[in-house]
Amino acid sequence: MKGKVLLVDDEPNIRDLVAAVLQREYQVSEAESGAALQKAFTDMPQPDVVVLDVKLRDASGLDLLPLIKKRWADTEVIMLTGMGTMEMALEAGRLGAFTFLTKPFETEKLLADVKVAFESKQKKQENVALRGALEIMSGNTSPVFNSAEMKEVVRTVERVAPSDVTILICGESGTGKEVIADLTHAMSARSKGKIIKINCAALPRELIESELFGSVKGAFTGAHTDREGLFRQAEGGTLFLDEISEMPIDTQSKLLRVLQDQKVRPVGGKSDYQTNCRLIAATNRNPEEAIKDGKLREDLYYRISAISVNLPALRERRDDIVPLATAFLKRFSGQANRSIKGFTQSAVDRLTGFDWPGNVRQLQNEIQRAVLLSEGEMIDGADLSITRAKPDGIESQDTNFTLLEGVERNAIVNMLKETNGNKLEAAKRLGIGRQTLYNKIKAYGIEV
Repeated sequence: MKGKVLLVDDEPNIRDLVAAVLQREYQVSEAESGAALQKAFTDMPQPDVVVLDVKLRDASGLDLLPLIKKRWADTEVIMLTGMGTMEMALEAGRLGAFTFLTKPFETEKLLADVKVAFESKQKKQENVALRGALEIMSGNTSPVFNSAEMKEVVRTVERVAPSDVTILICGESGTGKEVIADLTHAMSARSKGKIIKINCAALPRELIESELFGSVKGAFTGAHTDREGLFRQAEGGTLFLDEISEMPIDTQSKLLRVLQDQKVRPVGGKSDYQTNCRLIAATNRNPEEAIKDGKLREDLYYRISAISVNLPALRERRDDIVPLATAFLKRFSGQANRSIKGFTQSAVDRLTGFDWPGNVRQLQNEIQRAVLLSEGEMIDGADLSITRAKPDGIESQDTNFTLLEGVERNAIVNMLKETNGNKLEAAKRLGIGRQTLYNKIKAYGIEV
């Protein structure tokens, strides 16, 4: 999409010249006076760059500049003048001008300045979105990731959040799928409504339909009153279905009909009601494999995956480990009323050298544990329960696994030893769900 430039100059010849130069690369609008500019504030979309003449017949560009910055805060303004002075340039800079061009100017210089100004505006927008995302993700404006992968995730969310398109979030347990769902809701037009969440793996098969769609009195044993379903509770907001591939196949079929018709029939009911909520789904399985294994209906998958957001595992974005750990350290040390300044190099080496099978959730749990048990002003490597993953640390029975799988298997084996075989506690410390741990124990042939 072309950038938008607004040209404000009362000399038709100058406007024609500048417009002819810029139209090769930008969408150009024109205003012939200060009054026309102020009318543009309400009549046109925000431009990326304003090229503004200092001296207009009905106004001074220096007087108009603060109005532009107040109305369009992140729009960059390039000032044009036929008689520039150092004092004027300094005043323009103080008022927020991006740069200052003196007539006559070379077209290449104009193009170069507009290009840089346009890139600056885009960067501002990106930073605003990023700060908003970070506030939602961490509760403060401190960066919690540096990786290009996660910045791209945020950019994707920023682009799709304003629409009502259904989103499927894929990623391993603990990568932050619920956080991305929260972020999408917060950045959407439905943010004033509720976001209702359900983990499809946590509900008994016989209850999930009544939980989702509601039920009428007498629909089944124990249904003593009408029950409002989650679709009804999420009216005007967002419904987040976590681990959707764990939903029974027959329920998936009914969900598909709801999404197609935008109508819900309560269990035992005789009539439908219209639903108005946005659906976000998530899974820790590879969708194609889930379809192949009969865990996910193919037609439902295509219906919910209009937009897919893939969250990389923490081991695949190691640049994020220290920023995340630092954010967690600040949070938990504050909660514990402790003054912990940071991490020693030994701790950093250990954090960045570990593969985090439980991803961000495991990292969070590890930092919370270290804050509670450490005694110094810095978290040291010795305060951490994790160990650096080494190829030679992989047991001989791991030879049928990849290196990464072997590391993950060993992490699970070691944690089960630490917890004396308590799988619930092991899953908690690893930062993964109990069912996920059971699945990995079975897949890796671990004896408990």
